[in-house]
Amino acid sequence: MGKKGKREKKGKGAEKTAAKMEKKVSRRAKKEEEDLEALIAEFQSLDAKKTQVIESSCPPPSPRLNGSLSAHPEKDELILFGGEYFNGQKTYLYNELYVYNIRKNSWSKVEIPNPPPRRCAHQAAVVPTAGGQLWVFGGEFASPNGEQFYHYKDLWVLHLATKTWEQIKASGGPSGRSGHRMVACKRQLIIFGGFHESARDYIYYNDVYAFNLDSFTWSKLVPSGIGPAPRSGCQMATTPEGSIIIYGGYSKQRIKKDVDKGTLHTDMFLLKTEGAGKEEDKWAWSRLNPSGVKPTPRSGFSVAIGPNNRSLLFGGVHDEEEEESIEGDFFNDIYFYDMGKNRWFPGQLKGPKSEKRKRRRGRQAEAEGAEDEDMEKQHPQGPVEIVKEVVAEDGTVMTIKQVISGPAEEKERSESEEEEDGALSQQVEPCPRSNAMLAVKHGILYVYGGMFEVGDRQFTLSDLYSIDLHKMEEWKVLVEMDPKAQEWLEESESDEEEDDTEGAEGGEEESSEEESEDEGGEEQHPSVQPDEKHEDYQSRTEQYWIKLARSNMGPDAKEKKVVKVAHAMAKTFYEDSV
Repeated sequence: MGKKGKREKKGKGAEKTAAKMEKKVSRRAKKEEEDLEALIAEFQSLDAKKTQVIESSCPPPSPRLNGSLSAHPEKDELILFGGEYFNGQKTYLYNELYVYNIRKNSWSKVEIPNPPPRRCAHQAAVVPTAGGQLWVFGGEFASPNGEQFYHYKDLWVLHLATKTWEQIKASGGPSGRSGHRMVACKRQLIIFGGFHESARDYIYYNDVYAFNLDSFTWSKLVPSGIGPAPRSGCQMATTPEGSIIIYGGYSKQRIKKDVDKGTLHTDMFLLKTEGAGKEEDKWAWSRLNPSGVKPTPRSGFSVAIGPNNRSLLFGGVHDEEEEESIEGDFFNDIYFYDMGKNRWFPGQLKGPKSEKRKRRRGRQAEAEGAEDEDMEKQHPQGPVEIVKEVVAEDGTVMTIKQVISGPAEEKERSESEEEEDGALSQQVEPCPRSNAMLAVKHGILYVYGGMFEVGDRQFTLSDLYSIDLHKMEEWKVLVEMDPKAQEWLEESESDEEEDDTEGAEGGEEESSEEESEDEGGEEQHPSVQPDEKHEDYQSRTEQYWIKLARSNMGPDAKEKKVVKVAHAMAKTFYEDSV
Protein backbone atom coordinates (compact mmCIF):
# COMPACT_ATOMS: atom_id res chain seq x y z
CA MET A 1 0.00 0.00 0.00
CA GLY A 2 2.86 2.32 0.86
CA LYS A 3 4.64 1.65 -2.42
CA LYS A 4 1.45 2.23 -4.36
CA GLY A 5 0.92 5.55 -2.61
CA LYS A 6 4.46 6.63 -3.48
CA ARG A 7 3.94 5.73 -7.13
CA GLU A 8 0.71 7.73 -7.23
CA LYS A 9 2.40 10.75 -5.62
CA LYS A 10 5.30 10.45 -8.07
CA GLY A 11 2.84 10.31 -10.97
CA LYS A 12 1.01 13.39 -9.74
CA GLY A 13 4.32 15.20 -9.29
CA ALA A 14 5.29 14.44 -12.87
CA GLU A 15 1.92 15.73 -14.08
CA LYS A 16 2.42 18.99 -12.16
CA THR A 17 5.92 19.41 -13.59
CA ALA A 18 4.60 18.84 -17.10
CA ALA A 19 1.79 21.33 -16.53
CA LYS A 20 4.24 23.99 -15.30
CA MET A 21 6.50 23.39 -18.30
CA GLU A 22 3.56 23.66 -20.68
CA LYS A 23 2.57 27.03 -19.20
CA LYS A 24 6.17 28.23 -19.41
CA VAL A 25 6.48 27.18 -23.03
CA SER A 26 3.08 28.68 -23.79
CA ARG A 27 4.04 32.10 -22.39
CA ARG A 28 7.32 32.28 -24.29
CA ALA A 29 5.81 30.95 -27.48
CA LYS A 30 2.89 33.37 -27.44
CA LYS A 31 4.96 36.34 -28.65
CA GLU A 32 6.58 34.27 -31.40
CA GLU A 33 3.24 32.91 -32.57
CA GLU A 34 1.69 36.37 -32.63
CA ASP A 35 4.46 37.50 -34.99
CA LEU A 36 3.93 34.50 -37.25
CA GLU A 37 0.14 34.76 -37.18
CA ALA A 38 0.38 37.97 -39.19
CA LEU A 39 2.50 36.21 -41.80
CA ILE A 40 0.13 33.24 -41.93
CA ALA A 41 -2.83 35.61 -42.31
CA GLU A 42 -1.09 37.26 -45.26
CA PHE A 43 -0.70 33.93 -47.01
CA GLN A 44 -4.30 33.00 -46.27
CA SER A 45 -5.48 36.23 -47.85
CA LEU A 46 -3.63 35.22 -51.00
CA ASP A 47 -5.26 31.79 -50.93
CA ALA A 48 -8.67 33.41 -50.42
CA LYS A 49 -8.40 34.99 -53.85
CA LYS A 50 -8.86 31.55 -55.38
CA THR A 51 -12.54 31.17 -56.21
CA GLN A 52 -12.68 27.97 -58.22
CA VAL A 53 -11.15 24.52 -58.35
CA ILE A 54 -8.37 24.27 -60.91
CA GLU A 55 -6.87 20.88 -61.68
CA SER A 56 -3.96 20.75 -64.11
CA SER A 57 -1.29 18.27 -65.17
CA CYS A 58 2.12 19.13 -63.82
CA PRO A 59 5.66 17.79 -63.36
CA PRO A 60 6.42 15.89 -60.15
CA PRO A 61 6.31 18.07 -57.02
CA SER A 62 9.45 19.89 -55.91
CA PRO A 63 11.68 18.32 -53.23
CA ARG A 64 10.15 18.23 -49.75
CA LEU A 65 9.86 16.32 -46.50
CA ASN A 66 7.45 16.09 -43.57
CA GLY A 67 4.38 16.28 -45.80
CA SER A 68 1.61 13.69 -45.94
CA LEU A 69 1.00 11.08 -48.64
CA SER A 70 -2.37 9.32 -48.48
CA ALA A 71 -4.06 6.68 -50.60
CA HIS A 72 -7.46 7.63 -52.03
CA PRO A 73 -10.02 5.19 -50.58
CA GLU A 74 -11.89 4.72 -53.88
CA LYS A 75 -9.53 5.67 -56.70
CA ASP A 76 -6.06 4.57 -57.76
CA GLU A 77 -4.58 7.84 -56.58
CA LEU A 78 -2.19 9.15 -53.95
CA ILE A 79 -2.75 12.54 -52.33
CA LEU A 80 0.25 14.68 -51.34
CA PHE A 81 -0.32 17.66 -49.05
CA GLY A 82 2.02 20.18 -47.42
CA GLY A 83 5.62 19.68 -46.42
CA GLU A 84 8.77 21.77 -46.13
CA TYR A 85 12.02 22.52 -47.94
CA PHE A 86 15.22 24.15 -46.67
CA ASN A 87 17.88 25.43 -49.06
CA GLY A 88 20.51 26.48 -46.52
CA GLN A 89 19.15 29.99 -46.07
CA LYS A 90 15.38 29.85 -46.11
CA THR A 91 12.62 27.49 -45.07
CA TYR A 92 9.75 27.00 -47.51
CA LEU A 93 6.39 25.74 -46.28
CA TYR A 94 3.68 24.34 -48.56
CA ASN A 95 -0.07 23.85 -48.61
CA GLU A 96 -0.22 22.63 -52.17
CA LEU A 97 -2.31 19.60 -53.03
CA TYR A 98 -0.93 17.13 -55.57
CA VAL A 99 -2.57 13.96 -56.88
CA TYR A 100 -0.55 11.07 -58.27
CA ASN A 101 -2.38 8.82 -60.75
CA ILE A 102 -1.02 5.33 -60.16
CA ARG A 103 -2.18 3.83 -63.46
CA LYS A 104 -0.88 6.70 -65.60
CA ASN A 105 2.21 7.43 -63.49
CA SER A 106 1.38 11.14 -63.74
CA TRP A 107 0.97 14.09 -61.37
CA SER A 108 -1.67 16.79 -61.27
CA LYS A 109 -1.94 19.88 -59.10
CA VAL A 110 -5.34 20.65 -57.58
CA GLU A 111 -5.93 24.24 -56.50
CA ILE A 112 -8.91 24.43 -54.14
CA PRO A 113 -10.24 27.66 -52.59
CA ASN A 114 -9.59 28.31 -48.88
CA PRO A 115 -7.12 25.51 -48.12
CA PRO A 116 -5.43 25.03 -44.74
CA PRO A 117 -2.46 27.35 -44.13
CA ARG A 118 1.02 26.21 -45.15
CA ARG A 119 2.43 23.57 -42.82
CA CYS A 120 4.66 20.57 -42.26
CA ALA A 121 4.90 17.75 -39.68
CA HIS A 122 1.10 17.53 -39.59
CA GLN A 123 -0.93 14.34 -39.74
CA ALA A 124 -3.46 13.18 -42.33
CA ALA A 125 -5.90 10.27 -42.23
CA VAL A 126 -8.32 9.04 -44.89
CA VAL A 127 -11.81 7.68 -44.20
CA PRO A 128 -14.14 6.20 -46.88
CA THR A 129 -17.09 8.49 -46.08
CA ALA A 130 -19.14 10.19 -48.83
CA GLY A 131 -16.66 9.43 -51.59
CA GLY A 132 -13.64 9.77 -49.33
CA GLN A 133 -12.43 12.33 -46.80
CA LEU A 134 -8.89 13.45 -45.99
CA TRP A 135 -8.62 14.71 -42.42
CA VAL A 136 -5.68 16.95 -41.44
CA PHE A 137 -4.71 18.02 -37.93
CA GLY A 138 -1.96 20.21 -36.52
CA GLY A 139 1.57 20.65 -37.78
CA GLU A 140 3.82 23.66 -37.75
CA PHE A 141 4.70 26.81 -39.64
CA ALA A 142 8.27 28.11 -39.41
CA SER A 143 9.67 31.54 -40.06
CA PRO A 144 11.86 31.69 -43.16
CA ASN A 145 15.02 31.75 -41.04
CA GLY A 146 13.82 28.64 -39.18
CA GLU A 147 14.12 30.24 -35.74
CA GLN A 148 10.45 30.81 -34.90
CA PHE A 149 7.62 28.28 -34.95
CA TYR A 150 3.86 28.37 -34.96
CA HIS A 151 2.13 25.14 -33.96
CA TYR A 152 -1.34 24.54 -35.34
CA LYS A 153 -4.24 23.00 -33.44
CA ASP A 154 -6.76 23.23 -36.25
CA LEU A 155 -8.70 20.38 -37.84
CA TRP A 156 -9.56 20.29 -41.55
CA VAL A 157 -11.32 17.88 -43.86
CA LEU A 158 -10.93 17.65 -47.62
CA HIS A 159 -14.06 16.25 -49.25
CA LEU A 160 -12.52 14.29 -52.11
CA ALA A 161 -15.73 13.87 -54.09
CA THR A 162 -16.52 17.60 -54.24
CA LYS A 163 -12.92 18.86 -53.93
CA THR A 164 -13.71 21.27 -51.12
CA TRP A 165 -11.80 22.11 -47.95
CA GLU A 166 -13.71 22.59 -44.69
CA GLN A 167 -12.34 23.69 -41.34
CA ILE A 168 -13.99 21.89 -38.43
CA LYS A 169 -14.24 24.11 -35.37
CA ALA A 170 -14.80 22.07 -32.22
CA SER A 171 -13.64 22.85 -28.69
CA GLY A 172 -11.78 20.57 -26.33
CA GLY A 173 -9.17 19.32 -28.78
CA PRO A 174 -5.39 18.90 -28.41
CA SER A 175 -3.12 21.89 -27.93
CA GLY A 176 -1.01 23.11 -30.86
CA ARG A 177 1.68 20.60 -31.81
CA SER A 178 3.65 18.89 -34.53
CA GLY A 179 5.32 15.50 -34.80
CA HIS A 180 2.20 13.89 -33.33
CA ARG A 181 0.52 10.83 -34.79
CA MET A 182 -3.09 10.36 -35.90
CA VAL A 183 -4.99 7.31 -37.11
CA ALA A 184 -8.58 6.57 -38.06
CA CYS A 185 -9.97 3.96 -35.70
CA LYS A 186 -13.56 2.86 -36.35
CA ARG A 187 -15.52 6.15 -36.35
CA GLN A 188 -12.90 8.16 -34.52
CA LEU A 189 -9.64 9.97 -35.16
CA ILE A 190 -7.14 9.12 -32.42
CA ILE A 191 -4.23 11.53 -31.79
CA PHE A 192 -1.19 10.76 -29.64
CA GLY A 193 1.91 12.66 -28.58
CA GLY A 194 3.89 15.27 -30.50
CA PHE A 195 5.78 18.33 -29.30
CA HIS A 196 5.58 22.11 -29.04
CA GLU A 197 8.70 24.21 -29.45
CA SER A 198 9.53 27.88 -29.02
CA ALA A 199 12.87 29.60 -29.53
CA ARG A 200 13.99 28.79 -25.97
CA ASP A 201 11.80 25.97 -24.65
CA TYR A 202 10.04 22.83 -25.78
CA ILE A 203 7.67 20.22 -24.43
CA TYR A 204 6.81 16.69 -25.56
CA TYR A 205 3.39 15.13 -25.11
CA ASN A 206 1.99 11.68 -24.38
CA ASP A 207 -1.68 12.62 -24.16
CA VAL A 208 -4.41 10.94 -26.19
CA TYR A 209 -7.41 12.62 -27.84
CA ALA A 210 -10.31 11.21 -29.84
CA PHE A 211 -12.43 13.06 -32.40
CA ASN A 212 -15.81 11.49 -33.09
CA LEU A 213 -16.55 11.49 -36.82
CA ASP A 214 -20.32 11.29 -36.22
CA SER A 215 -20.85 13.95 -33.53
CA PHE A 216 -17.82 16.09 -34.53
CA THR A 217 -16.73 16.39 -30.89
CA TRP A 218 -13.38 16.05 -29.12
CA SER A 219 -12.73 14.03 -25.99
CA LYS A 220 -9.53 13.56 -24.02
CA LEU A 221 -8.88 9.93 -23.20
CA VAL A 222 -7.60 9.02 -19.76
CA PRO A 223 -6.38 5.43 -20.13
CA SER A 224 -5.51 3.33 -17.12
CA GLY A 225 -2.13 1.65 -16.78
CA ILE A 226 1.37 2.93 -17.53
CA GLY A 227 1.62 4.36 -21.02
CA PRO A 228 4.47 5.62 -23.21
CA ALA A 229 6.69 8.47 -22.09
CA PRO A 230 6.19 11.78 -23.95
CA ARG A 231 7.52 11.59 -27.52
CA SER A 232 7.07 12.59 -31.14
CA GLY A 233 7.56 10.81 -34.44
CA CYS A 234 6.49 7.38 -33.22
CA GLN A 235 4.78 4.58 -35.10
CA MET A 236 1.02 4.47 -34.54
CA ALA A 237 -1.18 1.77 -36.05
CA THR A 238 -4.66 0.37 -35.56
CA THR A 239 -5.43 -3.30 -35.24
CA PRO A 240 -8.51 -4.93 -36.85
CA GLU A 241 -9.99 -5.17 -33.36
CA GLY A 242 -9.82 -1.40 -32.85
CA SER A 243 -6.78 -1.23 -30.59
CA ILE A 244 -3.85 1.20 -31.04
CA ILE A 245 -0.17 0.21 -31.22
CA ILE A 246 2.61 2.69 -30.39
CA TYR A 247 6.28 2.04 -31.16
CA GLY A 248 9.43 4.10 -30.82
CA GLY A 249 9.72 7.83 -31.33
CA TYR A 250 12.00 10.61 -30.18
CA SER A 251 12.13 13.07 -27.29
CA LYS A 252 14.69 15.28 -25.61
CA GLN A 253 15.07 16.87 -22.23
CA ARG A 254 17.20 19.66 -20.84
CA ILE A 255 19.79 18.28 -18.44
CA LYS A 256 21.39 21.68 -17.76
CA LYS A 257 21.44 25.15 -19.26
CA ASP A 258 21.76 25.02 -23.05
CA VAL A 259 22.42 21.27 -22.93
CA ASP A 260 19.76 18.86 -24.20
CA LYS A 261 19.79 15.09 -24.20
CA GLY A 262 17.91 13.23 -26.91
CA THR A 263 16.28 9.84 -26.46
CA LEU A 264 15.49 7.29 -29.17
CA HIS A 265 12.60 5.26 -27.82
CA THR A 266 12.38 1.58 -28.73
CA ASP A 267 9.55 0.49 -26.46
CA MET A 268 6.12 -0.64 -27.61
CA PHE A 269 2.62 -0.21 -26.16
CA LEU A 270 -0.95 -1.30 -26.77
CA LEU A 271 -3.90 1.03 -26.16
CA LYS A 272 -6.99 -1.08 -25.89
CA THR A 273 -10.64 -0.28 -25.34
CA GLU A 274 -12.88 -2.51 -23.30
CA GLY A 275 -16.14 -1.28 -24.82
CA ALA A 276 -17.75 -1.35 -28.23
CA GLY A 277 -16.28 1.78 -29.75
CA LYS A 278 -18.20 4.47 -27.90
CA GLU A 279 -16.68 7.66 -26.51
CA GLU A 280 -17.37 6.65 -22.92
CA ASP A 281 -15.44 3.40 -23.35
CA LYS A 282 -12.61 2.76 -20.92
CA TRP A 283 -9.15 2.63 -22.45
CA ALA A 284 -6.10 0.94 -20.97
CA TRP A 285 -2.36 1.00 -21.70
CA SER A 286 -0.28 -2.17 -21.60
CA ARG A 287 3.30 -2.82 -22.62
CA LEU A 288 4.14 -5.11 -25.53
CA ASN A 289 7.22 -7.30 -25.72
CA PRO A 290 7.38 -8.39 -29.36
CA SER A 291 9.54 -11.23 -30.61
CA GLY A 292 11.58 -11.40 -33.81
CA VAL A 293 14.16 -9.01 -35.24
CA LYS A 294 13.37 -5.51 -34.04
CA PRO A 295 14.33 -2.31 -35.89
CA THR A 296 17.60 -0.72 -34.87
CA PRO A 297 17.14 2.52 -32.84
CA ARG A 298 16.31 5.49 -35.05
CA SER A 299 14.23 8.62 -35.46
CA GLY A 300 12.65 10.20 -38.50
CA PHE A 301 11.33 6.87 -39.77
CA SER A 302 8.14 6.70 -41.83
CA VAL A 303 5.24 4.34 -41.26
CA ALA A 304 2.32 2.77 -43.10
CA ILE A 305 -0.13 -0.12 -42.83
CA GLY A 306 0.65 -3.01 -45.16
CA PRO A 307 -1.33 -6.10 -46.15
CA ASN A 308 -1.86 -9.19 -44.01
CA ASN A 309 -2.38 -7.33 -40.74
CA ARG A 310 1.11 -5.85 -40.74
CA SER A 311 2.36 -2.36 -40.10
CA LEU A 312 5.69 -1.30 -41.54
CA LEU A 313 8.53 1.08 -40.82
CA PHE A 314 10.86 2.57 -43.46
CA GLY A 315 14.15 4.46 -43.25
CA GLY A 316 15.10 6.97 -40.58
CA VAL A 317 18.33 8.19 -39.04
CA HIS A 318 20.44 7.44 -36.00
CA ASP A 319 22.38 10.54 -34.91
CA GLU A 320 25.54 9.93 -32.91
CA GLU A 321 26.54 13.07 -31.04
CA GLU A 322 30.24 13.70 -30.67
CA GLU A 323 32.06 16.62 -29.04
CA GLU A 324 31.87 19.03 -31.94
CA SER A 325 29.70 17.30 -34.52
CA ILE A 326 26.74 15.02 -35.10
CA GLU A 327 27.23 12.00 -37.33
CA GLY A 328 24.04 10.63 -38.83
CA ASP A 329 23.50 7.07 -40.02
CA PHE A 330 20.61 7.08 -42.49
CA PHE A 331 18.60 3.96 -43.38
CA ASN A 332 16.55 2.68 -46.32
CA ASP A 333 15.44 -0.64 -44.85
CA ILE A 334 11.93 -1.93 -44.16
CA TYR A 335 10.74 -3.63 -40.99
CA PHE A 336 7.37 -5.33 -40.68
CA TYR A 337 5.40 -5.78 -37.47
CA ASP A 338 2.88 -8.62 -37.53
CA MET A 339 0.10 -7.36 -35.26
CA GLY A 340 -1.48 -10.78 -34.91
CA LYS A 341 1.74 -12.58 -33.92
CA ASN A 342 3.31 -9.64 -32.04
CA ARG A 343 6.47 -10.15 -34.07
CA TRP A 344 8.98 -7.90 -35.88
CA PHE A 345 10.91 -9.04 -38.95
CA PRO A 346 12.98 -7.24 -41.59
CA GLY A 347 11.80 -6.98 -45.17
CA GLN A 348 13.91 -9.24 -47.37
CA LEU A 349 14.38 -8.12 -50.97
CA LYS A 350 14.20 -11.32 -53.03
CA GLY A 351 14.78 -10.12 -56.57
CA PRO A 352 12.78 -11.13 -59.66
CA LYS A 353 12.09 -14.85 -59.90
CA SER A 354 13.83 -16.63 -62.75
CA GLU A 355 12.37 -19.70 -64.41
CA LYS A 356 15.20 -21.80 -62.96
CA ARG A 357 14.37 -20.78 -59.44
CA LYS A 358 10.70 -21.52 -60.02
CA ARG A 359 11.56 -25.03 -61.22
CA ARG A 360 13.93 -25.63 -58.29
CA ARG A 361 11.26 -24.72 -55.79
CA GLY A 362 8.64 -26.86 -57.52
CA ARG A 363 5.87 -28.02 -55.28
CA GLN A 364 7.26 -26.18 -52.27
CA ALA A 365 6.46 -22.80 -53.80
CA GLU A 366 2.94 -23.92 -54.69
CA ALA A 367 2.31 -25.23 -51.20
CA GLU A 368 3.50 -22.04 -49.53
CA GLY A 369 1.25 -19.86 -51.67
CA ALA A 370 1.69 -16.45 -50.14
CA GLU A 371 5.24 -15.33 -50.77
CA ASP A 372 5.37 -12.85 -47.92
CA GLU A 373 5.45 -15.78 -45.50
CA ASP A 374 8.90 -16.58 -46.89
CA MET A 375 10.17 -13.26 -45.63
CA GLU A 376 9.31 -14.18 -42.09
CA LYS A 377 10.80 -17.66 -42.38
CA GLN A 378 14.13 -16.38 -43.65
CA HIS A 379 15.83 -15.47 -40.41
CA PRO A 380 18.83 -13.20 -40.95
CA GLN A 381 22.25 -14.37 -39.89
CA GLY A 382 22.84 -10.85 -38.64
CA PRO A 383 22.59 -7.31 -39.94
CA VAL A 384 25.07 -6.42 -42.67
CA GLU A 385 26.14 -2.79 -42.81
CA ILE A 386 27.12 -1.01 -45.99
CA VAL A 387 28.97 2.15 -45.00
CA LYS A 388 29.69 5.12 -47.26
CA GLU A 389 31.97 7.88 -46.01
CA VAL A 390 31.70 11.21 -47.78
CA VAL A 391 33.62 14.44 -47.24
CA ALA A 392 31.27 17.42 -47.34
CA GLU A 393 32.12 20.86 -48.65
CA ASP A 394 33.25 22.02 -45.22
CA GLY A 395 35.51 19.01 -44.77
CA THR A 396 33.14 17.19 -42.43
CA VAL A 397 33.14 13.41 -42.83
CA MET A 398 29.61 12.06 -43.15
CA THR A 399 28.79 8.38 -42.82
CA ILE A 400 25.73 7.05 -44.62
CA LYS A 401 24.98 3.59 -43.31
CA GLN A 402 22.65 1.07 -44.90
CA VAL A 403 21.73 -1.91 -42.74
CA ILE A 404 20.69 -5.06 -44.59
CA SER A 405 19.60 -8.28 -42.98
CA GLY A 406 20.64 -11.03 -45.39
CA PRO A 407 18.66 -14.27 -45.61
CA ALA A 408 20.17 -17.46 -44.24
CA GLU A 409 21.56 -19.41 -47.16
CA GLU A 410 23.83 -22.33 -47.69
CA LYS A 411 27.48 -21.41 -48.13
CA GLU A 412 27.86 -23.56 -51.21
CA ARG A 413 25.94 -22.20 -54.16
CA SER A 414 26.05 -22.87 -57.86
CA GLU A 415 27.59 -20.36 -60.25
CA SER A 416 24.19 -19.56 -61.70
CA GLU A 417 22.86 -18.65 -58.24
CA GLU A 418 25.87 -16.42 -57.63
CA GLU A 419 25.25 -14.66 -60.92
CA GLU A 420 21.63 -14.10 -60.00
CA ASP A 421 22.61 -12.75 -56.60
CA GLY A 422 25.09 -10.46 -58.29
CA ALA A 423 22.32 -9.09 -60.46
CA LEU A 424 20.20 -8.62 -57.36
CA SER A 425 22.86 -6.49 -55.70
CA GLN A 426 22.77 -4.12 -58.67
CA GLN A 427 19.05 -3.45 -58.41
CA VAL A 428 17.77 0.04 -57.74
CA GLU A 429 16.49 1.07 -54.34
CA PRO A 430 15.74 4.34 -52.57
CA CYS A 431 18.83 5.96 -51.09
CA PRO A 432 18.92 6.07 -47.28
CA ARG A 433 16.75 8.91 -45.94
CA SER A 434 14.57 10.17 -43.13
CA ASN A 435 11.23 11.96 -42.99
CA ALA A 436 9.96 10.45 -46.23
CA MET A 437 6.25 10.19 -47.09
CA LEU A 438 4.66 6.73 -47.40
CA ALA A 439 1.38 5.34 -48.68
CA VAL A 440 0.13 1.83 -49.44
CA LYS A 441 -2.41 1.09 -52.18
CA HIS A 442 -3.39 -2.43 -53.35
CA GLY A 443 -0.51 -3.90 -51.33
CA ILE A 444 2.09 -1.68 -53.02
CA LEU A 445 4.22 0.66 -50.93
CA TYR A 446 5.02 4.11 -52.34
CA VAL A 447 7.92 6.16 -50.96
CA TYR A 448 8.22 9.83 -51.85
CA GLY A 449 10.85 12.41 -50.94
CA GLY A 450 12.51 12.88 -47.58
CA MET A 451 16.04 14.01 -46.84
CA PHE A 452 19.56 13.05 -45.84
CA GLU A 453 22.48 15.12 -44.62
CA VAL A 454 26.15 15.35 -45.44
CA GLY A 455 27.98 17.51 -42.95
CA ASP A 456 26.04 20.77 -42.62
CA ARG A 457 24.33 20.30 -45.95
CA GLN A 458 20.82 18.91 -46.29
CA PHE A 459 19.69 17.09 -49.42
CA THR A 460 15.93 17.13 -49.90
CA LEU A 461 14.54 14.51 -52.26
CA SER A 462 11.67 14.42 -54.76
CA ASP A 463 11.95 10.87 -56.09
CA LEU A 464 9.17 8.27 -56.01
CA TYR A 465 9.70 4.53 -55.54
CA SER A 466 7.34 1.60 -55.20
CA ILE A 467 7.59 -2.02 -54.10
CA ASP A 468 5.04 -4.83 -54.06
CA LEU A 469 4.77 -5.84 -50.40
CA HIS A 470 3.27 -9.23 -51.32
CA LYS A 471 6.23 -10.23 -53.47
CA MET A 472 9.09 -8.09 -52.10
CA GLU A 473 11.01 -8.75 -55.32
CA GLU A 474 12.35 -5.35 -56.36
CA TRP A 475 11.99 -1.59 -56.03
CA LYS A 476 10.65 0.31 -59.03
CA VAL A 477 11.66 3.87 -59.84
CA LEU A 478 8.56 5.85 -60.77
CA VAL A 479 10.12 9.31 -60.56
CA GLU A 480 13.88 9.80 -60.56
CA MET A 481 15.57 12.47 -58.53
CA ASP A 482 16.53 15.47 -60.63
CA PRO A 483 19.99 16.64 -59.51
CA LYS A 484 19.24 20.08 -60.96
CA ALA A 485 16.56 20.46 -58.30
CA GLN A 486 19.23 20.38 -55.59
CA GLU A 487 20.01 23.86 -54.32
CA TRP A 488 22.15 24.80 -51.36
CA LEU A 489 22.97 28.39 -50.45
CA GLU A 490 25.58 29.23 -47.86
CA GLU A 491 24.61 31.71 -45.18
CA SER A 492 25.84 35.30 -45.56
CA GLU A 493 25.19 38.59 -43.82
CA SER A 494 23.37 40.02 -46.83
CA ASP A 495 20.99 37.06 -46.87
CA GLU A 496 19.94 37.74 -43.29
CA GLU A 497 18.85 41.24 -44.24
CA GLU A 498 16.56 40.05 -47.04
CA ASP A 499 12.80 40.09 -46.73
CA ASP A 500 11.86 37.04 -44.69
CA THR A 501 8.45 36.60 -46.29
CA GLU A 502 9.99 35.39 -49.54
CA GLY A 503 11.23 32.10 -48.17
CA ALA A 504 8.02 31.17 -46.42
CA GLU A 505 5.91 31.17 -49.56
CA GLY A 506 4.78 27.87 -51.05
CA GLY A 507 5.19 26.75 -54.64
CA GLU A 508 8.29 26.47 -56.76
CA GLU A 509 11.37 28.35 -55.62
CA GLU A 510 13.09 30.55 -58.17
CA SER A 511 16.70 31.64 -57.72
CA SER A 512 17.67 35.14 -58.79
CA GLU A 513 20.66 35.78 -61.01
CA GLU A 514 22.60 37.01 -58.00
CA GLU A 515 21.91 33.75 -56.18
CA SER A 516 22.82 31.51 -59.11
CA GLU A 517 26.16 33.15 -59.86
CA ASP A 518 29.25 32.99 -57.66
CA GLU A 519 30.54 36.46 -56.80
CA GLY A 520 34.15 35.37 -56.82
CA GLY A 521 33.98 33.93 -60.32
CA GLU A 522 34.25 30.35 -59.11
CA GLU A 523 32.85 27.50 -61.15
CA GLN A 524 29.08 27.23 -60.85
CA HIS A 525 27.66 24.13 -59.16
CA PRO A 526 26.49 21.71 -61.88
CA SER A 527 23.12 21.27 -60.24
CA VAL A 528 22.00 24.69 -61.46
CA GLN A 529 22.95 24.24 -65.09
CA PRO A 530 19.69 24.42 -67.09
CA ASP A 531 20.03 22.27 -70.18
CA GLU A 532 23.00 19.95 -70.50
CA LYS A 533 23.42 16.64 -72.25
CA HIS A 534 23.76 13.61 -69.99
CA GLU A 535 27.44 12.87 -70.72
CA ASP A 536 28.48 16.52 -70.50
CA TYR A 537 26.58 16.87 -67.25
CA GLN A 538 28.37 13.88 -65.71
CA SER A 539 31.73 15.26 -66.86
CA ARG A 540 31.07 18.67 -65.32
CA THR A 541 29.86 17.02 -62.13
CA GLU A 542 33.11 15.07 -61.81
CA GLN A 543 35.23 18.15 -62.50
CA TYR A 544 33.28 20.13 -59.95
CA TRP A 545 33.76 17.59 -57.17
CA ILE A 546 37.47 17.09 -57.96
CA LYS A 547 37.98 20.84 -57.72
CA LEU A 548 35.97 21.00 -54.52
CA ALA A 549 37.79 18.04 -52.96
CA ARG A 550 41.18 19.57 -53.83
CA SER A 551 40.25 22.90 -52.27
CA ASN A 552 39.19 21.15 -49.05
CA MET A 553 42.15 18.78 -48.84
CA GLY A 554 44.82 21.37 -49.63
CA PRO A 555 47.48 21.70 -52.34
CA ASP A 556 49.70 18.99 -50.84
CA ALA A 557 47.09 16.24 -51.17
CA LYS A 558 47.93 13.44 -53.56
CA GLU A 559 46.01 13.51 -56.83
CA LYS A 560 44.88 9.89 -56.48
CA LYS A 561 43.39 10.55 -53.06
CA VAL A 562 41.71 13.75 -54.28
CA VAL A 563 40.03 11.89 -57.14
CA LYS A 564 38.94 9.11 -54.80
CA VAL A 565 37.30 11.54 -52.38
CA ALA A 566 35.68 13.45 -55.25
CA HIS A 567 34.23 10.27 -56.73
CA ALA A 568 32.82 9.28 -53.35
CA MET A 569 31.15 12.66 -53.00
CA ALA A 570 29.73 12.64 -56.51
CA LYS A 571 28.56 9.04 -56.24
CA THR A 572 26.66 9.64 -53.03
CA PHE A 573 25.05 12.82 -54.30
CA TYR A 574 24.01 11.64 -57.75
CA GLU A 575 24.09 7.84 -58.00
CA ASP A 576 20.30 7.54 -57.60
CA SER A 577 19.46 10.24 -60.09
CA VAL A 578 22.00 10.77 -62.89
